Amino acid sequence: MEQSRRRLDTSAFVAIAPVVALLPVWLIAIGLIWLPLKLLSDVSYFFFASMAMLFGVVLFSRPVQRIVFARMLGARPPTSRELLALQPAWNIVSQANHFSPNRFVLFVVDSGETNAFACGGHLLVVSSYAIDHLRQDQLTGVLAHELSHHMGGHTVALTVSQWMSLPIISLARLGIWIRNYAQRVTSKFTERYIVARFFMHALTTLLTAISYLLLSGFSAAQALNNRIGRASEYRADARAAQMGFGQELVSALRNVDKHENQKGMRLRPMLSTSTHPPAGTRVAKLEALLKRDVAHKRRSIRRHQ
Repeated sequence: MEQSRRRLDTSAFVAIAPVVALLPVWLIAIGLIWLPLKLLSDVSYFFFASMAMLFGVVLFSRPVQRIVFARMLGARPPTSRELLALQPAWNIVSQANHFSPNRFVLFVVDSGETNAFACGGHLLVVSSYAIDHLRQDQLTGVLAHELSHHMGGHTVALTVSQWMSLPIISLARLGIWIRNYAQRVTSKFTERYIVARFFMHALTTLLTAISYLLLSGFSAAQALNNRIGRASEYRADARAAQMGFGQELVSALRNVDKHENQKGMRLRPMLSTSTHPPAGTRVAKLEALLKRDVAHKRRSIRRHQ
């Protein structure tokens, strides 16, 4: 049988928009990192920024994703008990798509939510809660959905934006820490050190402005990513149904919907990059799609009788 191939859909191209929105803030962050280096060498800003961007390509390497990227996301390899639950479900999904189970890497994130996400070029991450509370057939639906993100190319732009976010968040946090330290130092000065107080106040103001500039740009890009990402979730649901795991995914989403209703509100996303729409909405759309497929097959059978 023919092996399933990655086919980029429109969500993969639309997902570039948050990367473009993040680019100006990333260039500022890279410039701030480059300035001290410039004092010690003749490295140009353009070369430094280009190398920083190109280095992100290594995140699509399977070994790097296992060792580095998964840790960045707070994920870990599954325990032997978790693997006993995940592996049979993953084998079913990989066999249905006619490729080796080793083509992708299974990881776990410790969370009290029924959730999962795909990232990088090979990572499939499932929450520990999902492993403990979903049946094997439901896990196949979840894994088929996350695999669909990879097959549709949805994770490419997400991985790039995550890489670009690292210097932005790191510098913003460093700036806030230095500002807080400078404020504590300033409070110890007496009126006799008016010049020192003025200098420290100017420094804290500057650091506050830079930190909030970086974080505001990051937040705007994340908001855009969350808005656009909803379409990719629905497309991944539809692709999972095409793989033959529509009913299994519906069953898993009903479990999520029940959990959400019990809490009286939508569950908090595991990651700031989470774009999952409410489970109830996904169930309704997916069931409508499955009904249309059944009706289409029945009409096709009648025409050939």
